[in-house]
Amino acid sequence: MTSTLARNYQCSCGKPVFFRNSSCLSCGSALGYVADEGALYALRSAEAPDRFYLDGRRGIPYRRCQNFSSAIGCNWLVRDDGGATAALCLSCRLSRIIPDQSYPGNAELWRRMESAKRRMVSQLIGLGLPVVPKADDPARGLAFDFLHSEPGAPVMTGHAGGVITINIEEADDAFRERARVQFGEPYRTLLGHLRHEVGHYYWDRLVVQTAWLTPFRELFGDERQDYAAALKRHYDAGPQKGWKQRFISAYAGAHPWEDWAETWAHYLHLRDTLDTAQSFGMVVGAQTLDSPDGRGPGGAPFLARDLWRQDHPTGLEFLSLLRDWVAVTCVMNEMSRAMGQPDFYPFVLPAAVVAKLHFIHCLIDAHSDAPSASAQDGMSGVAT
Repeated sequence: MTSTLARNYQCSCGKPVFFRNSSCLSCGSALGYVADEGALYALRSAEAPDRFYLDGRRGIPYRRCQNFSSAIGCNWLVRDDGGATAALCLSCRLSRIIPDQSYPGNAELWRRMESAKRRMVSQLIGLGLPVVPKADDPARGLAFDFLHSEPGAPVMTGHAGGVITINIEEADDAFRERARVQFGEPYRTLLGHLRHEVGHYYWDRLVVQTAWLTPFRELFGDERQDYAAALKRHYDAGPQKGWKQRFISAYAGAHPWEDWAETWAHYLHLRDTLDTAQSFGMVVGAQTLDSPDGRGPGGAPFLARDLWRQDHPTGLEFLSLLRDWVAVTCVMNEMSRAMGQPDFYPFVLPAAVVAKLHFIHCLIDAHSDAPSASAQDGMSGVAT
């Protein structure tokens, strides 16, 4: 069973604190995030300068990520074991290229981008997925290049060979909203971009050249079809006819790689939202399939026949997640409307997408205990 990542944190003074916080606004305690524990801690000064103990614990001290004092104000901690301790935390070590800080406004855009990346990376770690900087593993590692467009040289967001390139202008709200309207998208966020692009990375890492490739093709289609031609057809002719019955978004119908990446991103949306809701007591958990028709009290219109594999051990767990997801998003959409905001989750899940989401759930579950198992390097092609 895949893990649940807590998102509800408390300072040692008992007041609530949040994932981004580096200090408690109530008592002033310094705070730091320990990624491999998925926890935010109050800090107590250790004997050595700039070293800290986690509140209530002694033993190995920690120090702040070097980027704590940079424009991004990273609040993650690095364990100081007395050896060659890295200067940067895991999330910051994934950033291979950062935007030119002399360019006006880039520091703020970089801050927003790194904040979204830390949220995503914390979730990937919590799900038990392999998160290794490319500097440590050139063949299979992950890296991010955050670039700003130059006149006549726009930056194209995409993934190739384990390197995710993001146009830093996506962190500008006005730029992103113009692009959202231009491409007719109901949803466009930094976190959404990152989750989509990292989906391409994990397809290369966990699917290609493994036993998962054949069922992938059965669900998503044959990725060997011409990618450039498929995207050109999508942008020239528009979405596939009837895409709402088969795909989570119009863009997902452009090519099997994009269907995978879009569905992967939505799975991460689903899991992080439900982990957060459960952490705050909004989702009690699953007395899920206790009704005669198996729909559960939340009324999720999905049954075992909608799963990728009806007899898979994760089936009941996944149907429970869907029940909670439908319940939470219905409420959150109405809450957004009550504030005059766009829908929290402006999508509808057709049964064909449920099977794809369950496939991803099963794949992540299979890799969560042994992330490197059956994951061979298959970095090939470019996907955006």
